[in-house]
Amino acid sequence: MEKIEVLVQKMAPDTITPKYAHEGDAGVDLYSAGTFTLRPGQRLLVPTGLKMAIPHGYEGQVRPKSGLALKHGLTVLNTPGTVDAPYRGEVGVIVINHDPKLAYEIKKGEKIAQMVFNKVEYVTFTEATELAVTTRGEGGYGSTGKH
Repeated sequence: MEKIEVLVQKMAPDTITPKYAHEGDAGVDLYSAGTFTLRPGQRLLVPTGLKMAIPHGYEGQVRPKSGLALKHGLTVLNTPGTVDAPYRGEVGVIVINHDPKLAYEIKKGEKIAQMVFNKVEYVTFTEATELAVTTRGEGGYGSTGKH
């Protein structure tokens, strides 16, 4: 398994460095740098207290924690959120509380999301007057589902 080095800068001494919970996990856990209460339907940018130097050619994808989503309706709103390699600001997690009735308290130091690192493929675009015909054609947005 190839490993890449990601430099992290803590914005406070008690900031938690991302880590894998188990050997073989795809994502590292991200932790809240503060305590916040989210009302039902509320969204919030939760700070992690970290800045990262992701190597060129990679991205960090911020994804929900399945337990928070299932048990509390808390999820990452723009999933997956992308942290680009040149970005050097604080990594934040945009969360939303989908529970219709209950507020959710995010505690400082709590796992709030996970980050998966992926290689990025760069493309070039060439203008064309027409595209090759396929069996799918222009069918989309549920064209293969229920009728």
